[in-house]
Amino acid sequence: MNEAVQTIDGARGSLVERAMDFVRDHIRDHDLKVGDTLPGEGSFAAEMGVSRPVMREAFGALAALRLVDVGNGRKPRVGAMDGSVMAASMGHAVNTAQVSLADVWEVRRTLELRTAEMAATNRSEEQARAILAAAHGLAIEGDEAARTAADTAFHQTIAAASGNPLFYQIVRSFEELMERAIPRAWQGRTTEAEREETLALHREVAEAIAAREPARARIAMERHFANSVGELLRRNAEFGLS
Repeated sequence: MNEAVQTIDGARGSLVERAMDFVRDHIRDHDLKVGDTLPGEGSFAAEMGVSRPVMREAFGALAALRLVDVGNGRKPRVGAMDGSVMAASMGHAVNTAQVSLADVWEVRRTLELRTAEMAATNRSEEQARAILAAAHGLAIEGDEAARTAADTAFHQTIAAASGNPLFYQIVRSFEELMERAIPRAWQGRTTEAEREETLALHREVAEAIAAREPARARIAMERHFANSVGELLRRNAEFGLS
């Protein structure tokens, strides 16, 4: 009789958690890196002294957290850091009113001032071209989805250019919220002058990064947030949105 029959749900949950810890400890103790293969469920189950269903459940939970990469017909591998896990948690927190959009954008503002500053120092030539292309692309994208994609790429490429991979993953975790917020922000730009101001602020950030001017890049990003996000939060407040 296996653990599913022998134990109550709470005890089984605790056993699965222990199995998850066992796999994480194995990764750490063997100094495994992203893409390295792991022993199969059966090997871990035998070593830990639990049933395969418990270990299968543990691997499923680890895969959901992107800590391991599992696929049919091959051994599991060590997973790569993935901002989508943070994105799901953040989206849930906003949807359930645990945090407000104002809270999210204040954190994002703080991060992106720093990433712009660092990108101006650490960016590659290819990244500088990509940031400039995204900024200038906003001016020609008439389709809402394409404009949102360009705006998202603009911020994510800046984060990647900072040279700190954690900044990139955190900024990437805002993607789901940006898919809703960016169109709303652009809808608030009802005049040609307002739209041009927003485009000019994007270009100023990109050009400062391309010119390797950290202080100018930080100031430009702060002006961009004051313009775009400040207006978005004001509109949300008017309509009673979180």
